[in-house]
Amino acid sequence: MWHSLIRLAQHRVLIETLVVRELKARYRGTVLGFLWTFIHPLMLLGVYTFVFMFVFKPARGDNVDPYALYLFCGLLPWTWFASSLSEGANSLVANGNLIKKIIFPAEVLPVVAVLSNGVNFLLGLPIYLGFWLAFRPEGISVHILLLPIVLLIQVVLSLGLVMFLSALTVHYRDVRDLLANVLTLWFFGSPIIYPLDLIAHPTARAVLEFNPMTHIIEGYHATIFVGELIHWKRLGVTGILALLVLVAGYYFFDRLRDSFAEEV
Repeated sequence: MWHSLIRLAQHRVLIETLVVRELKARYRGTVLGFLWTFIHPLMLLGVYTFVFMFVFKPARGDNVDPYALYLFCGLLPWTWFASSLSEGANSLVANGNLIKKIIFPAEVLPVVAVLSNGVNFLLGLPIYLGFWLAFRPEGISVHILLLPIVLLIQVVLSLGLVMFLSALTVHYRDVRDLLANVLTLWFFGSPIIYPLDLIAHPTARAVLEFNPMTHIIEGYHATIFVGELIHWKRLGVTGILALLVLVAGYYFFDRLRDSFAEEV
């Protein structure tokens, strides 16, 4: 397993090529083409702002104004996370023609799913920061320099989960349908439309504390929205958990590797 994991770094050129191919294929045949990378987050911002500010007004707590920016600060990385899991889980099945080639490294496909959606996130981030400067002229805190730490932890966690899910989906196609429902529950179980401090019930608070995405989303809120130091202890534990998930996910993937060509 460790040899395969190290070998993955040697396929960086292949990964880069497939990420570019995926991004081009995603917008091929559309009128606006690559501009959808910027339009999509703007549309998300508009829809969620309308729903949660004018239709459904959840309890918001303190320090969440302007609410549209607070909401989008968590929504943008969540979209990356959810899209990575959804597309990554189906990546081996959808690319069965590549899997059946003996020399093709199958683990590249889940990585491409995470990174291609990560590119969309990184391109949407400047749009968010532009709105932030428009609504908050005082500028962005220097703590945004800690953002790469949060990004890295999310990438590691996403890769581990996608490795596990993609291998499992090859044998059980039901995973794709189950995952859609799990992600919906996971969304509302993460502090995206509400601040973590708003949860007073001890059992509910404990459940949220065990959710790794809680601390990742809180990391985005701290570095971008609030402008304060990240919670090193919580995010550190989440980082260790993410590494364990990556190792376990890749181990599971490696154990089932020989069955992929036959099952896809």
